[in-house]
Order: sequence, then C-alpha cells, then structure tokens
Amino acid sequence: MEMTLTRNRPAMLDRLEQDMLIDGQRVPALSGKRFETRNPATGALLAQVAHGGAEDVDRAVAAARKAFEGPWRRMKPAERQRIMLRLADLVEEHYDELAMLDTLDLGAPVSRTVLGKTRAGALLRYYAGQATLIAGDTLPNSAPGDVLSHTLKEPIGVVAAINPWNGPIGMSVWKAGPVLASGCTMVMKPAEQTPLSALRFGELCLEAGVPAGVINILTGMGDAGAALSSHPGIDKIAFTGSTGVGEKILHAAASTMKRVTVELGGKSPNIVFADADLDKAVPAAATAVFANAGQICSAGTRLFVQREIHDEFMARLAEHTSTIRVGDPLDPATQIGPVVSGPQMDKILGFIEGAGQEGAQALVGGGRLVGAGLDDGFFIQPTIFTGVTDEMTIAREEIFGPVLSAFAFDTEEEVLARANATSFGLGSGVWTRDLATAHRMARGIQAGSVWVNCYQMLDPGVPFGGYKLSGFGRESGPHHIEEYLETKAVWINLD
Repeated sequence: MEMTLTRNRPAMLDRLEQDMLIDGQRVPALSGKRFETRNPATGALLAQVAHGGAEDVDRAVAAARKAFEGPWRRMKPAERQRIMLRLADLVEEHYDELAMLDTLDLGAPVSRTVLGKTRAGALLRYYAGQATLIAGDTLPNSAPGDVLSHTLKEPIGVVAAINPWNGPIGMSVWKAGPVLASGCTMVMKPAEQTPLSALRFGELCLEAGVPAGVINILTGMGDAGAALSSHPGIDKIAFTGSTGVGEKILHAAASTMKRVTVELGGKSPNIVFADADLDKAVPAAATAVFANAGQICSAGTRLFVQREIHDEFMARLAEHTSTIRVGDPLDPATQIGPVVSGPQMDKILGFIEGAGQEGAQALVGGGRLVGAGLDDGFFIQPTIFTGVTDEMTIAREEIFGPVLSAFAFDTEEEVLARANATSFGLGSGVWTRDLATAHRMARGIQAGSVWVNCYQMLDPGVPFGGYKLSGFGRESGPHHIEEYLETKAVWINLD
C-alpha cells in the first residue's frame, strides 16, 4: 500500500517554520529554538515549530492580561456571541483543512477526523448561547435595616489551557468556547506532538473578530506548560491529559491558589450482560477501545462479559476485530491509524509484552504492525487479551493504545464491585435490555459518564468529566461556564 502524504495537503504546511500566535501575531520563540513535528504514519517532517520557553510564557500571559483589561471583558454579550457564531461558521468552512492537519499530525484516520465538524460547530454555538445567559441573582438576606443583596458574575481572568495530543482541534474548540463566552482570555498550550491545528484555529479566531491577545497559542514542550501552571499572571488552569501530569499541575498551581479543572486518565469498564443485544454490543465494544488507536481517555479498556455468553461474545469480537482496517490514515477506508509517536508505541508494546509475562493470552493481535508500506509508521495491531485477572498491570494501568482486557463475570453485584475497583472513574458502559439493571448499574458505577447500550456519546449540553483520579470539574453542559466565572456579592444599604 502506498502512503499518500501529499493528498489535500493544507496550505499552512507550505511554511516549514511554524511560529506561535501571541497578541494577534505569528512570532518565533525569543530563543530562536524550534522542534520538529512529524507524521507518525510515515515519519515525514511536517513542520519546525517555535519552541516556546519561560520568556515566551511571560509575553503570552502579558498579552492575554492586556486584552482582558481592555474592552473585551466589557463587550456586550450579544457582541461576543456574534463573534463566536462567526467563528463557528469559519471552523466549519475550514474543517476539512483542520481535519487534515490532525490526520497528518496525529495519525488519526481522515475518516475519523472529518467527523468532528458537526461537534466543533455545535460546541461553539452552544457556548455562544451561554454568553447571553450569564447572570447573577437577587438574594434575600436577614441583615438589619433595608439592605439589598445581589450577586454579579464576572470573568475570572486569564486562563491557561493545556491540551493533550489525542484530539487536537476538538480540544482547542472545547477549551476556547467557555473562555470566549465568559469574557476571559486564554493562553493555549497544545501538545508538542500535535500543535498544528491549534495554530490554524488561532488564526480563524482572529478572522472571526476575536481581538488580538484574547486567544494566544503557545507552542513548546512540557517546561512551557509547567511555567504556565505556576505563573502568577494566570488565574485559572484548564488541563486535559494524564493523571501524573495533572498532579504536577495541581502542585504548581497551589502557591498562587489558581482555579483548576482537570480531566485526566481512565480505565473504563464496559459491561455486557447476558440479555444484551450482541449485534450492537460486539462492534460497539471494539469501537469503544480501538477508536483513535485506543488513544481516548474514556476508552472502554476493561470488558466484562457475563459468563453465559462470554465464549460466544469473545469469538464474535475476535472475528469483528480481525476485519478492522489498520493503515494509511489518508485512505478513507482506514479505520485505525498509527499511534502518535515512537515513544508512545514503545510504551504500549511494553504493556503488551508484560501482559504475556503475567499470564494473559492474546486472543487477537499482540504486536507492531509492519509490512504493506507501514514500516516507517507507529502501527500497533488491535489487541485483545483474555485470561486477565483484576490484579494484572494491563487491568490497572492506563495504556492509551489499542489494547483490551477481557473478563468473565457471574453476578451484577460482583461486576459492579470489580468495575469500581480502580483509582479511575471517567467513562463506563452497560449493555442490557433490562431497565432495572440499567438503572442500578448507572447509579452504582463510580464514573462521570455511564453509557447504556451505547458508548462514547457526547453532546455540548451534557457534562463530561471524572471521578477519583480521573479529575474534577466538568466540560460541556450548562454549568461548564461557571468554572470561568467569579461570583461577587454586592450589599446596598437603602436606609
């Protein structure tokens, strides 16, 4: 199979050197340093990106503070809404370009990245609606005399958004929406593995009429994220990524008492009862873990199947998995592309090797995929392990790759206890035709999302977030914007 890197190549990539976006201008790092971003399917160089450091963090934060203290925070809600609706139109208009940037930068199949168009537009329009709904309350009080008390909702200030690499443009939109709606400003630090679509999104913000300095895109490595986390000019951090990095961000933010929301890792259970519709549950179980090459925080990586149907289900799942097409992410027929980088591939292969050493058996897959033009990429076979115990490393650790651990269970009480026996709590799935079982499981599972007879459904109006080590705070839904607002109490003595 021939890899087709140049098909529909975005015009942005005609510039080998990609600068960061600060105060409305594309500028190099003050140090002059750059880092490479490469196509994980071919190893081809895509761009040399500005390597921002602490001094660049300073100027990005200063630009965001200047914009916040300017007319932006006092702009009429309807005007911010108008800009956001224009941005939604522009994102949709240019979405094929944004999707192609993510396909080239991340390795996600174009058949997957293009599907984000509807969600991106819907998110921006949802938050545009929120911009006109921000309101305080008039509150009764028992103070002596004639005293009026009410609250004001005010934007919290300058936000640091630190994004992961597994859904670049989607994360850019998700982080920017509440910032724009609330009147905050932002310094966004995209992951160093996938910085390109964030830079293009920043350009579209300016085209939509977002004032210079409101949205800044700072490219760099982990040290830039650390500098943002501890910077005294940052008022809030919105982080999505690993639990380990989330813990470091919390420590860094503590000295200045920043507001922090974190959406972190997961080890999500997907539970199939004997009465489930297997025609739906089998392909959904595969998609739940193998989509995006397993690089989804809420992936259903622990599959529990009731013993009565376990053997049949696993046989059907193995057959279905063997038909999944892994390969060139630019081919519309491809379902799974490479993982994001060589180090990520090596990490996943280490988990796979360790699973065999601990006694698990690979029912399907179990190694790197080579040949057929894939040798230069980071491709891993979709892998299903059986014979897994709850204590094994692959049953406990977040792998972030196309690796599934399968278990048999007998009773509802047993599987609920096993599903909750994890330090994570992000997503979960339940497959049953019994309404009572569905409700009991939804109440009992300790996770931020419970999908019943479906998996990975998201909507701008429904909150998403985690329990336990999967983080705190919610994105999407009517209360998301509250994370970006301060509540001020006002007392007026009328006597």
